[in-house]
Amino acid sequence: MRKFYRFAFVIGIMFALFVNVSHLAFTQGEVNMKGGPLKKADWFKSPTEDALNEDHSKNKNWIRKYYGPNGNYENSGFPGSARKDFIEEGTKGKLTQPKLSTIEGLKLTQNVLVRWDKEHGGTRRWEVFEINPADPHHMNRGGPINHIDTYGIIVIKAPEDMKAVMSPAHDDHAQIWINGEKWYNNSHWTGAAREVDYNIEIELQKGGNVLLYRCSEKSGTAYMNLHFDDKTHAIVDIYPDKAIDQRSFFEEVAGALAIDPIGKLATTWGDIKHK
Repeated sequence: MRKFYRFAFVIGIMFALFVNVSHLAFTQGEVNMKGGPLKKADWFKSPTEDALNEDHSKNKNWIRKYYGPNGNYENSGFPGSARKDFIEEGTKGKLTQPKLSTIEGLKLTQNVLVRWDKEHGGTRRWEVFEINPADPHHMNRGGPINHIDTYGIIVIKAPEDMKAVMSPAHDDHAQIWINGEKWYNNSHWTGAAREVDYNIEIELQKGGNVLLYRCSEKSGTAYMNLHFDDKTHAIVDIYPDKAIDQRSFFEEVAGALAIDPIGKLATTWGDIKHK
């Protein structure tokens, strides 16, 4: 009888482990893209790996806040627009999409506006905006709902050099840069606002990492969502967090990026002149 109970105990433990591992696999997803960042020749090639079509709607880690232009690029002329750098266009070369995903580029947004012409949305300031990951139309942002491009930035503060798994869900054409390098390009929508086709292994450096997410939309639903694996979310800090505007965003990321908050440099120079 004791042997039976021991056997039953072992079976119970194995079953519990199996359930936990299965749950982990469900919430994390299979890593089906490695070897990045993308080579320049592959910047506009869609993934060749099979799409996973994973339902991540139960994941609690979807990013809700981004920093970016306070409106979309409008009348983009999708799909050909995906190869155009609208950040470079709107800043007359002071910024580009890759540069915007660096500390240097992010700092420039404190003084550089995005000046698109009126047909494409006009002048845009930089702001913190919030989305609802469950809303399949959250890219619209009060403007036109078709032929638009949304740009969103997050800063990830990592405790050490590390690998992480990035899971995007998006509409018609998504592109993601991290620290000046392109890690993801996909010209196919994922099918639902929290459906993931690719779990991408990425590299984060110790300290601040700047991620730029661009999504192009033709018509219909309009969403761009992102989360990382549970372990990454447990040990990194992601900004914007409490920030509600540009000033409070730079106050949040000052330590992560080793930069001064907005206004501090001007104040210091004023003090020097006064002395």
